[in-house]
Amino acid sequence: MVMTAKGLRARCAWEMSRGPRGFADCSWLHQAFLDVPREHFVPDRVWWPAPGDDGRYALIDRNVRPRAWLKAVYLPGVALITQIDDGTVAPTAPAVGAFTSSISSPGVVVELLRHLAPEPGESVLEVGTGTGYTTALLAHRTGAASVTTMEIDPHLANRARDRLRALGTTPGFIVGDGEEGHADGGPYDRIVSTASVRRIPPAWLRQLKPGGVLVAPLDSPYGHDLLVRLVADGRGGATGTAVARVEFMRVRGQRAPRPYAELGWSGEPGAAAWEDLRVTAGQAGQCITHAVVEHT
Repeated sequence: MVMTAKGLRARCAWEMSRGPRGFADCSWLHQAFLDVPREHFVPDRVWWPAPGDDGRYALIDRNVRPRAWLKAVYLPGVALITQIDDGTVAPTAPAVGAFTSSISSPGVVVELLRHLAPEPGESVLEVGTGTGYTTALLAHRTGAASVTTMEIDPHLANRARDRLRALGTTPGFIVGDGEEGHADGGPYDRIVSTASVRRIPPAWLRQLKPGGVLVAPLDSPYGHDLLVRLVADGRGGATGTAVARVEFMRVRGQRAPRPYAELGWSGEPGAAAWEDLRVTAGQAGQCITHAVVEHT
């Protein structure tokens, strides 16, 4: 049987449509996934995200193992590692080190955008361009002119820009620290981060329109990140809830661990269900509490 990217994309979409964390009722997202060639954004050499028996991450080279590479691109639950140790490790062999960039798994990308729920023509700020794949899905929905994407790593930014342009997609592109956002392009209807934070950057909240939506992975004491969805109050603050368990790489400026008590986690962090969390963020900091505690 001959494998094609289009066939694998359709199968991946079918598999995700059967799960509770898939497309749900987002027909636009399902169509965008089918229309945007994910393989176009994946580098020819990527690392498998789980270590082998030797403790190293196997390299998948498109030129050496094209079938394995293409199958990996369309596995619903697998992220592919595109950078180790901020690019100091060359993608030439199995490696060890800290993951610093990836193309998130199809399932995670779909969940991220499903909760963001952008509408056509709405202005969107994306923090963390990475490969440019999520950027392309956003542009498919809102129009490229409505999307501003930020990437701190110039090499990654240049590659993503080239990949997007090759498909005729030209969003606004900023090379810089995403924690600062991009005030000149705001305020935004939607802000989404593809890198996790320990503390919601105040700049993101200031740059949201009243009623605007922020979706970002937040470090948590549960052993994984939590995807939070916050709605802006128009005064530099926002409130919302945790909507999913996820794993993302940390923004560079927030890699250093900090006590959760310093980050606004009240009570005994991780003691109750994460589904009950209420998240409030503002210019002075953030507060994460449990609804069951609030009503007692």
